[in-house]
Amino acid sequence: MSAQLAASELIRRCRNGEADAREQLFARYQHYLYVLAQAQLGKHLRVKCAPSDLVQQTLLEAHRDFAGFQGQHESELLAWLRRILAHNLFNEARRYGTRQRDACREVSLDQVQAGVDHSSLLLQRCLVCGAPSPSEVAQQHESAARLAAALARLPEDYQTVLLLRVFEELPAEEVAQRMGRSAGAVRMLQMRALAALRHEMESS
Repeated sequence: MSAQLAASELIRRCRNGEADAREQLFARYQHYLYVLAQAQLGKHLRVKCAPSDLVQQTLLEAHRDFAGFQGQHESELLAWLRRILAHNLFNEARRYGTRQRDACREVSLDQVQAGVDHSSLLLQRCLVCGAPSPSEVAQQHESAARLAAALARLPEDYQTVLLLRVFEELPAEEVAQRMGRSAGAVRMLQMRALAALRHEMESS
C-alpha cells in the first residue's frame, strides 16, 4: 500500500475493513501525538508517566473505537485523536491530583483539551509567524502532524530544545540549566534546530 495515500482515502479503506489501512493511518500520527503528549506532560505530569505510554493508550483506544468516528478528512481525524489524548491526559492528572490531595493541581477536561490543541498550533508555528485565522486552524493542525514526523527525525538535542522553548515556552536561561549549556548556546541551538526542521520538511 502506498505511503502517499491521502488520509481521506485511508479512512475510506479503514471503513471497508482493510486492516493494513488502519495500521498505516494511525502510524502516520504517532509522532504527532507524542509531541503533544510530551508538551502537556512537561507542564503537569513530568515524572509521573511517559508520553509513549499515553500515545500507545490513545492509539489502542482509537483502534478499538474507530467505528464511532464519523469524519472523512484528516482535520476531523486529528481532532478526534486529540480528544482521546486529552481524556487520557485528564485521567492521569486526576489520578495524580487525587494521590497528592492537592486542589491546586486539579484541572478540567476543557483545560486539558485546550492545552493539547494549543500545542498542536505551536508545532505549526515552528515554521510560520503570526496567529492563524479561524479558517486556517484545521489546515495548521494537518501540517502539524507532518511537522511532528519531521521533528522525530532530528537529533535528540534539537528535539529537546524545540520542545522546551517552543512548546513549554520556557526562557532560554531555564532551558540552559536543564541542558547544561549557556543561554546563548541554547538560542543558537534553537536556531539550528529550526533550520534543520525546515530542511526536513522541504526534503521529505
